[in-house]
Amino acid sequence: MQSGSLFARFGRKVAVFGLAAALSFSVHSNDEVLFSPNFRGTDINEFINIVGMNLERTIIVEPQVRGRVNVRSHEMLSAEQYYQFFLNVLEVYGFAVVEMESGILKVVRAKDAKTSNIPVVGDDNPGVGDEMVTRVVQVRNVSVRELAPLLRQFSNQAGSGHVVNYDPSNVIMMTGPAAVVNRLVEIIQRVDRAGDQEVEIIRLNYGSATEMVRVLESIYRSQGRGEQPDFLIPRIVADDRTNSVVVSGEPQARQRVVDLVRRLDAELETSGNTRVFYLKYAKAEELVPVLKSVGESIVSEASGSQQQQGQPRRSPQGRGVSIESHADSNALIITAQPDLLRSLEEVIRQLDIRRAQVLVEAIIVEVFDGSGTDLGVQWINEHGGGTNFRSGNVVPIVDVAAGAAVASQITRGTTTRTRDPNTGEIIETQTPDSNRDYSVLAQSLQGLNGAMLGIYQGNWAALLQAVRTSTSSNILATPHITTMDNQEAFFLVGQEVPVITGSTVGSNNTNPFQQVNRQEVGIKLKVTPQINEGDAVQLMIEQEVSSIGGATAVDITINKREIRTSVMADDGAVVVLGGLIDEDVQESVSKVPLLGDIPVLGHLFKSTSVSKRKRNLMVFIRASIVRDGATMSDISQRKYNYIRAEQLIRDERGIPLMPRTPQTVLPDWDDSLILPPSFNEYLQQQQKGKRD
Repeated sequence: MQSGSLFARFGRKVAVFGLAAALSFSVHSNDEVLFSPNFRGTDINEFINIVGMNLERTIIVEPQVRGRVNVRSHEMLSAEQYYQFFLNVLEVYGFAVVEMESGILKVVRAKDAKTSNIPVVGDDNPGVGDEMVTRVVQVRNVSVRELAPLLRQFSNQAGSGHVVNYDPSNVIMMTGPAAVVNRLVEIIQRVDRAGDQEVEIIRLNYGSATEMVRVLESIYRSQGRGEQPDFLIPRIVADDRTNSVVVSGEPQARQRVVDLVRRLDAELETSGNTRVFYLKYAKAEELVPVLKSVGESIVSEASGSQQQQGQPRRSPQGRGVSIESHADSNALIITAQPDLLRSLEEVIRQLDIRRAQVLVEAIIVEVFDGSGTDLGVQWINEHGGGTNFRSGNVVPIVDVAAGAAVASQITRGTTTRTRDPNTGEIIETQTPDSNRDYSVLAQSLQGLNGAMLGIYQGNWAALLQAVRTSTSSNILATPHITTMDNQEAFFLVGQEVPVITGSTVGSNNTNPFQQVNRQEVGIKLKVTPQINEGDAVQLMIEQEVSSIGGATAVDITINKREIRTSVMADDGAVVVLGGLIDEDVQESVSKVPLLGDIPVLGHLFKSTSVSKRKRNLMVFIRASIVRDGATMSDISQRKYNYIRAEQLIRDERGIPLMPRTPQTVLPDWDDSLILPPSFNEYLQQQQKGKRD
């Protein structure tokens, strides 16, 4: 609020006289009105009424405003000065003026004015004189909690003055006459100045920053810190990362700390000290080679730096480092100079962290379809000649005819007479008739597939054979494996098949010796994950699906499909490693020349075998990063509940021949976290146990 704005409408004034007041004025050449107030024993309400008419303002007076005014001015006052004179008089008598937004003035008691609608001012329009204002001041260098009590001593808290502080924003809010508030603002500005609190960083060459700060704190504590002002007490902080001491405070106090630190930072006369580091996640045996290499590098670098700077080079024995591991406690024992020990400690701290894990889930799908058709007609004549085919699933007619011929013959029995050499009697031995031999026929027909029709008429015989085969398989494997970051994991579901790799016999071809090597056959998964920035996982994968194909004259055949690749996948994303789709169609025709080429009738003189095979193999991989135990517990719970659900379904269906036999079912998953009791709860439990 600006006082000048209250008088923008002033023109010429007419003198107003009362019984107890006299007011003289004079008009200048620039048409400005000057006032000379003179009030003797005037009632304060009459005084307010006269000022309101002169200023052409509407003034509301509180009923509790009472008293008489005695005041006289010996100089001419302008309109603005006259208004300030009005405010000064009311302030002396314990009253204040509150201007409303509509321009109306209210005269109230001074102690009630601070709770009224007082304007909030700033640096642009701070207000003047005894105008009631509220101002918010931001304090930057000192605490408002300590500054506010001091300011209240300069403000009439029982009257219109009011000072409060707000610690979260470090601001002070003041209410009162503009002159008083501006005075308090000036005090705040002079107090709120940053002292010479510069910061000095002292890097230690031999000592430990933490230990140095502990010694300095002990010294200042023993000197009686409470007897010194706060600004004379330096603040000392240790920076372990750079092994430095940070000092802030007044120049003299800061310089004393700097001199003391430089005197204490001296090289030890002993060969170093020994510390034991208990590791949380890393293995002590694996860190020993790394730390030894780092220690040697630091020693070499420090020696080279000192030689370049012209300083006397330390002997290698004085800068040596000893690093050993203790497997039982998973701890490292390090003996070295303090500065080297701190460097190794920082390396240990960064390496001994909880490593993330990766859950690799693979889905292997293989679909195989195979079909074949064989159709053949064969002829044979009793006196020789005919057609005979051995392709595909066709049974040769010659083998069938030979087996039938053997089966149709009956061997008659014979009688043999011999003489007994002792008695001379004749002994007759009879051989009974033998039955038909079907073994040759059975051996020729054991390879029969499909349907076969044989006919014969006179000296001719014919054999018709037709077969159709169909093979389909669906192999679905879902191997899951969890491994550490940058740690190889191997997964195998299958069997070990013996494979002959060599054979040796004796000198006389007896006692043969065979060399056998067992080969793994089944589903294999070998993966090495590496977690990169941005939750991306690089996977080095070796995937193999193998099976026994069949036996050969030498050994067995093994079907094998293998993928070796390196892929980059986001966390939880599914990638396809590869797909193999092959289709094989084979057609074999055996026929009699010329006769087999005759349309339609040619089928009577040929054998046709057609086979078709189609195989589709797809491999899908999903890698999920597991960074904490809670995520691993959720994954384990899902897998556990899946197996339990399968067992519940089987138990509900029951065993067909044993319906009342219960089946084994896993118990409910129970991985609830139970917090330990608090200290008070522990004491209560102890007291309850004693009473019982």
